[in-house]
Amino acid sequence: MTISLDIKDDATRASLAARAAVPAKESLIGLTREEMGAALAAIGVPERQTRMRVQQLWHWLYVRGVSSFDDMFNISKDLRATLAKHFTIARPEIVEEQISNDGTRKWLFRFPSRGAGRPVEIETVYIPEEGRGTLCISSQVGCTLTCSFCHTGTQKLVRNLTSEEILAQLLTARDRLGDFPDRDTPDGAIVPAEGRKVSNIVMMGMGEPLYNFEAVKNALLIASDGDGLSLSKRRITLSTSGVVPEIFRTGDEIGVMLAISLHAPDDDLRDLLVPINKKFPLEQLMDACRKYPGLSNAKRITFEYVMLKDVNDSLEHARALVNLLKGIPAKINLIPFNPWPGTNYQCSDWETIEKFADYINNAGYASPIRTPRGRDILAACGQLKSESERLKKHERLALEAMMIANHGESW
Repeated sequence: MTISLDIKDDATRASLAARAAVPAKESLIGLTREEMGAALAAIGVPERQTRMRVQQLWHWLYVRGVSSFDDMFNISKDLRATLAKHFTIARPEIVEEQISNDGTRKWLFRFPSRGAGRPVEIETVYIPEEGRGTLCISSQVGCTLTCSFCHTGTQKLVRNLTSEEILAQLLTARDRLGDFPDRDTPDGAIVPAEGRKVSNIVMMGMGEPLYNFEAVKNALLIASDGDGLSLSKRRITLSTSGVVPEIFRTGDEIGVMLAISLHAPDDDLRDLLVPINKKFPLEQLMDACRKYPGLSNAKRITFEYVMLKDVNDSLEHARALVNLLKGIPAKINLIPFNPWPGTNYQCSDWETIEKFADYINNAGYASPIRTPRGRDILAACGQLKSESERLKKHERLALEAMMIANHGESW
């Protein structure tokens, strides 16, 4: 059964909405230590105290997960009042939370306006699995890439998310999942006793991360900072459709795992499916992958390949894919296509997907078939779209009928 929680009816909604009021204040979330120190100096914090105060704030924001200066009990009341006067550390408004019948969660977040802009909405997805939990984070409101099989790509780009807004998705998800230590325990540890619920993050939500490089970089460096959120860079994956000039910088300056949204083994087909290929064709993309810093069998590139019936799923395509990736330490994730209203594509038959996977495996590449998660709440790969473009009821019913026809009642 799918559960949709309207946060308007939740006891926490009032405080969340109040905190999400249009900020006239700068947020401390997403600032580097240097930027935070400069911000504190600008409001009169003595230079000799700046380093200590930054360390304290960093701990409260990213280890303890507080969203109010009032909770920072080892900072004087006067300084807390000064901080609250000039800065914010509020979470975004949660407009809706949906829980799939498979445990996947999807949040619709609303961020305040920036300058003359309007408030914006984005979606973030949490996927619980045995031994780990993965958070799929968005980097833009909308997308410019118009990949023909992707629902998100049908929404025009509104704007880039800030590093604060990227990190806020992680912080708020951890709030909702109970993944921060008990705030009433002075010595609370970063990982709760029962283990960390968000163990992995993937930049695979709405938008192209490498078209928002600086904000994504700052957010991921903070997420992997050992004195804060402390996520291993091996548990952070950035997925790009192929913004070639920024690929080397990703490995060199951020150092996270790389995924390529590939979906076709030749330029003619990829031009149709992933139009950015016209700007950065496969020869350039593969060259950038071979030069990715730290690339090895222990740090492979993941190539994502959505399985589209009678489009890219033949054994000829599989052979071409193996030839394309020759010499690159790689894993190929095969993704059953997730339908959405208005699409002209269908998911490949399961037998076809398995034959494709067998060929790739026999050629020496791991090729797991991704288990679709959260389809019933449109939380699966390629299905995210902000609530400003929410499906009408009859569109949802049409989608359900389509998916039952394609996958049976068990979907």
